[in-house]
Amino acid sequence: MRSVKSYACFGPGQELEPFEFEIPKPKGTQVVVRVKYCGICYSDVAMIDNEWGISSYPLVPGHEVIGEVVQLGPKVTQLKVGDTVGVGWYSASCGTCHECGEEEQQLCASTESTIVRRHGGFAERLLCEETWAVKIPKSLQTPETAPLFCGGITVFDPILINKIEAHHKVAVVGFGGLGHLAIQFLHHWGCDVTVFSRAHSKSEDASKFGADELVETHNTEELLQHTREFDLILVTSYADLEWPLYLNALRPKGTIHIVGAVPNPIPVPAFSLISGQKSIAGSALGSPKTVKKMLNFSAKHKVAAQIERFKMSEVNQAITRLRKGDVRYRVVLDADF
Repeated sequence: MRSVKSYACFGPGQELEPFEFEIPKPKGTQVVVRVKYCGICYSDVAMIDNEWGISSYPLVPGHEVIGEVVQLGPKVTQLKVGDTVGVGWYSASCGTCHECGEEEQQLCASTESTIVRRHGGFAERLLCEETWAVKIPKSLQTPETAPLFCGGITVFDPILINKIEAHHKVAVVGFGGLGHLAIQFLHHWGCDVTVFSRAHSKSEDASKFGADELVETHNTEELLQHTREFDLILVTSYADLEWPLYLNALRPKGTIHIVGAVPNPIPVPAFSLISGQKSIAGSALGSPKTVKKMLNFSAKHKVAAQIERFKMSEVNQAITRLRKGDVRYRVVLDADF
């Protein structure tokens, strides 16, 4: 056992405080990662507030980790001490079920989250299974890569799920931490990319990341001008939408793919799907195999998050900024224990 310094909250909505816990010696295929950088995702805020009813306290958030492998379990075969790896939302899966056998470990019924009933990356060290500690190419061993391990894979996986090709036209709903990464991936994929956003003031940024057009979502007339236009509409926002307008914007056989946790049930008339063979789908994150594909793609095309950096000791200041929506576009903490 080793004592580990961290930052934890001790009740819903509370500020984080210094906290020490014991990390066990790794067993089996487990590894210990010394944290170097850790992104802050809105999911961390949701867990701090117990928004989803699955938090336990003291809670050490943090699931966008870049760090160095410092200790190996006796059955580890894919990693060695000194490897630079990234760890995202998941830290373990069973390894024996059908989904794990098909290399779709994110769908395993026994997945363990990095910050649910275990301590996450706002800490000196992190324990996880080697499957979920993915080696990072040298060119990506920077703080800008940390958000790819949650935000990045969340928007990259739908490109593969929906078999998107360069000739497809895609819309991204929401231009924030997820959206700015989705635009980059789709642009370098070769797609024509339209952004639906409440803030027209972000049009310059959208263009910089590779968007071909920005449409203001509060302008119904603008939305109606995009009837039967998109093969895929990727919803990265956490807001309820006027769903019929977006279904209307799909081409036949098009898909609305949701990765943002919209708060209310989605009311969709059956005929709006039937008449155009349209679909509504969703996903969360991706497999370690897909994470590797994303990293290789990012290294080739220089895809990275636009970040604001804080020290880990400034974590409460960083979370306050994130709560206010005053960040462009992700936050990354430097471990300064």
